Amino acid sequence: MTIDRNRRRFLRATAALPIARAVGCVTFGAASVAFAGTPATDRAFDSAFDRYRHLLVLVELKGGNDGLNTLVPYTDAAYYALRPKLAIARDQIIQLSDRVGLHPALAPFSAFWRDRELAVLQGVGYPQPNLSHFRSIEIWDTASRSDEYREDGWLTRTFAQQPVTASYAADGVVIGSNDLGPLSGSGARTIALADTPTFLRRARLAQPAAAAPNKALAHILKVEADIVQARGHLATERAFEIEVPASGFGNAVKTACQVIANPSGVAAVRLTLTGFDTHTHQPGTQARLLAELAGGLTALKSALVELGRWNETLVLTYAEFGRRPRENLSLGTDHGTSNVHFALGGRVAGGLYGETPDLTLLSSDGNPRHALDFRDVYATVLERWWDVDARNALGGRFTAVPFLRM
Repeated sequence: MTIDRNRRRFLRATAALPIARAVGCVTFGAASVAFAGTPATDRAFDSAFDRYRHLLVLVELKGGNDGLNTLVPYTDAAYYALRPKLAIARDQIIQLSDRVGLHPALAPFSAFWRDRELAVLQGVGYPQPNLSHFRSIEIWDTASRSDEYREDGWLTRTFAQQPVTASYAADGVVIGSNDLGPLSGSGARTIALADTPTFLRRARLAQPAAAAPNKALAHILKVEADIVQARGHLATERAFEIEVPASGFGNAVKTACQVIANPSGVAAVRLTLTGFDTHTHQPGTQARLLAELAGGLTALKSALVELGRWNETLVLTYAEFGRRPRENLSLGTDHGTSNVHFALGGRVAGGLYGETPDLTLLSSDGNPRHALDFRDVYATVLERWWDVDARNALGGRFTAVPFLRM
């Protein structure tokens, strides 16, 4: 990954502003400057088959959501033994089967389940798991082995291999985060919709009025028109009859609805719901976050139905890891391994996939084994949703999970 000399000088001049950077999109503090990772004129595409009409919406549950209290094994005595304080009472569970049910905060998901538009992916993880937030999410974002280090995200590799038509406003849009995640690296046109005006205002203030013109700053300000143009391609003023949580995630969902409504088109949208690192006082925090997730995705579905795009959209949650089955002494849970995730959409084949963790067969560090490799889930997206050969993006052959109806 590289940034040209002028931008490096500017960053040194404004060292107080935090920075995350990647080819394709450079993010300064709270704002994002979009650049083309691959020139549009070089991006061939067969217009007779627009695979990316099938939209992917990724929702990162940042911090590592506790899957065991999300999909509760309410008939398992070991669950209640491991969690005498944190276990969800059986009479509060939203029953999905004769063995498992959802956290009560996910009550809005009942409608998805009834309509068979919700797939519950159990035991998602990978071999030799890493319990570091930073390293584990890097593994998920790059679809790499635990002993392999890559800089480009799995979606970036996908779009480099099978380009999105150049008429789309962007390949991917990241909303409400400076971290590009699976869209990092070169080879993808990525736009991060953060607070660009704030950045530009702070940047102007960083240059003393009496000083000679700062060439590095001038270089940055020159791309302002490009930023506005890129964002303008995605801007819409469509009013939706939806209710979203009054939160950062709710605002991100609103933005996503506007992006998706724009006829210019995007192939993938990434949202982030943060706060799941629940080492202490988990019950209230997780209940609030899961309610935000359920409310936000219910609103997203309503907007997509209004747009006639619900059957063309796959919503998929992911996180760096789950939590340990045994509660800690602070009314919380510590970093774990395998987790539960959700796939939602009009073409999702609703049901339970994978295996409920066996809580009587835990590893030496107290974690269950995984049942589904997360790259199996990604292979489903690539091969069944987009009809793309998954081997290049995922670094090998993985088995798609049949949670899609095509």
